[in-house]
Amino acid sequence: MLIDSHAHLDDPRFDKDREEVIKTLKDGDIDLVINPGADLQSSIKSVSLSEQYDNIYAAVGIHPHSAKEMDESTIDILKSFTDREKVVAIGEIGLDYYYDNSPRDIQKQKFIEQLNLAKEVNLPVIIHSRDAAGDTFDILKSAQDGSIEGVLHCYSGSVEMAMEYIKLGFYISIAGPVTFKNARIVKEVAKTVPMDRLLIETDSPYLTPEPHRGKRNEPLYVRYVAGTIAELRGISFEEVATKTAENTKKLFKIG
Repeated sequence: MLIDSHAHLDDPRFDKDREEVIKTLKDGDIDLVINPGADLQSSIKSVSLSEQYDNIYAAVGIHPHSAKEMDESTIDILKSFTDREKVVAIGEIGLDYYYDNSPRDIQKQKFIEQLNLAKEVNLPVIIHSRDAAGDTFDILKSAQDGSIEGVLHCYSGSVEMAMEYIKLGFYISIAGPVTFKNARIVKEVAKTVPMDRLLIETDSPYLTPEPHRGKRNEPLYVRYVAGTIAELRGISFEEVATKTAENTKKLFKIG
């Protein structure tokens, strides 16, 4: 069975068929989905989905795009959800210097605040990093006191940086772009990262893999990520599916 370690099933693009998408996951051999929040509203929706469906688990957090919207009550609100049984992480959090929807100093401040929350409530973190590899790594390295676990989701950086994150105790998650013909760097990462540090995801409804590129992504398509990684590594699809599922359950303390 496969696990999609990162999907946004609360996204409006699933409003018309969300229940059908979720209920058909088992038929497609998708065991579980981790659904992270991106702001307070989506975090609340994520928790609601996790409590409605057995095969959905939630994370709560504020994406760097929305960091400027955080106020002094935000951390307390996020914390109030962390005692729910199916809230398994703080995320997605991090830095995004590609869009700069929030000022960079605010992004960094709110990233650190949410890392501190994760430490306080003893939950792993789901990290978003785009065009911000240096600052993301520096903040995580500074915060790492042996108590933080987490994953670099939809990883797009270098092999060398991936290995540095692994040394810090983090996992690397590979998404749909690994299936793209010219995605040389992420393919190299997928071949190189130790199997016990590898997760797979869709980031639905974004980043749809081949052969469905251009359409809405959904958790069923995580099989194309697993299949591509199996081909790149010269191992079986079943080995990739089994090991990445084990890693996801270990990181998020599921089962």
